[in-house]
Amino acid sequence: MTVARNTGFRAWFYFRNGWSTYFAFIFAAINTLTVTFYLAVEKYPDLNWIFPTFFHYIAIVVGVGVPLLVFVGYAHFKRTSAYRSEADIGMEVNPYFRRILLNTEMMVPFHLKLTELLVKISENEKLSKEDLDALKKLQEELKEHMKLKDTKYQRGKVQESTINKLKELDEN
Repeated sequence: MTVARNTGFRAWFYFRNGWSTYFAFIFAAINTLTVTFYLAVEKYPDLNWIFPTFFHYIAIVVGVGVPLLVFVGYAHFKRTSAYRSEADIGMEVNPYFRRILLNTEMMVPFHLKLTELLVKISENEKLSKEDLDALKKLQEELKEHMKLKDTKYQRGKVQESTINKLKELDEN
């Protein structure tokens, strides 16, 4: 099984995510609060009346900073095109996501047509020439779609047929 062969890489991936998402984040926050208080706030007497102690500083910065950062994160995902751009880049560089998109776009109409024909057959209706022609057309599209299959993935190279199919999907 592929999981057994990739145990080291999987552990490395989980380690990096745990480190960057939790460990480094917490230490960076503690470091930033400590450095800014003891090198900036403590050295300027005008700021001492706002932040009389380190704990007051933490409470005020967290009280203002957390809601502000929640708003910035919300804006990033919901109100700007930043996240959409990230998703587009992810789709461009990840051949697995591209293939899933293409397969899904191809299979949905096929399944819809099949279920439509199954309903007709279950109601003892004869399939019309148009039904059979539509099914044959879908079969041809599936055969053409199978030609898009990458024979060998090459890092950094997007297969031309995949790009053309994605462009075609964007136009529709």
